[in-house]
Amino acid sequence: MKIASLTTSELAVRLGGEGLSFSIGDFDICLKSPLESVAKAVSFFYGDYRLCEAGRFIDYRVHVAPPSLFRRWFRPQVNFSFDGLMPFKPLPQVQAFAMFEWGLNWVIANNAHQFLVIHAAVVERHGRALIFPGSPGSGKSTLCAALVNRGWRLLSDEMALISLANGLVTPFPRPVSLKNASIDIIRMFAEEAVIGDVIHETVKGSVAHMCVPVGSIEACGQQAIPAAVIFPRWQAGAASSLSEIPKGQTLLRVAENSFNYNVLGIAGFNALADMIDRCRCYAYSYEFLDDAVETIGGLVQNA
Repeated sequence: MKIASLTTSELAVRLGGEGLSFSIGDFDICLKSPLESVAKAVSFFYGDYRLCEAGRFIDYRVHVAPPSLFRRWFRPQVNFSFDGLMPFKPLPQVQAFAMFEWGLNWVIANNAHQFLVIHAAVVERHGRALIFPGSPGSGKSTLCAALVNRGWRLLSDEMALISLANGLVTPFPRPVSLKNASIDIIRMFAEEAVIGDVIHETVKGSVAHMCVPVGSIEACGQQAIPAAVIFPRWQAGAASSLSEIPKGQTLLRVAENSFNYNVLGIAGFNALADMIDRCRCYAYSYEFLDDAVETIGGLVQNA
């Protein structure tokens, strides 16, 4: 069964009671929240995700709720908690769903040590994964959203999960986080993109999420071979420019973008080195998404 099979009241009861348990790739998540805004967002963004069977082991249990009954009504706020931990300060309640997304990133990055976890967007075509590490403002999410709306499979907008067991990329497809100007850029680039409400005045500016295509959700059990590491950089007035960079330099830069490289020790180094050995490594500057999609597409065709 999918989340969409639940009625509005059934969804609210599960979220407000023992929690809503559903699968995202390799992970089974249980989310509890009494907030109507969270229920609406889960229904909108996660309707095509599979519910967990009763009695199934849950990997991570998270709670998104007001810090107190008072704060539910007066200048309402929201907290994110995981196993009793509250890693973040309360946020305005209007940011509740965004806080769930950000909090889940934190949970995976700090606990899923069966993977080398890299801060990167990842897309796939023909079984080959392209990994886009990048800091905020680099344009990785915008480029990822553009490719997904041109037929690429979304593995993740936020993190590349490199299996320590076999070196393959494990999908973790969730709503793509678009920020500030990227929201309207993707709306104009892909009219078919399904984008939720814009949340203003967050720590990241204005934020909106794009729904994951059903095909990416249904294929989330299929791992992919790392084929290229591409450091994107959006630059106004820049021509589309793709240049190969040395593997040693790439390894150092990707290590800097890894959440748990130091935690994993030698296993992390070996996983990263093996991944870089499999990949072509590039720096890529672009301004126009049509040029970017064509250039990136050529990498897989010529591999």
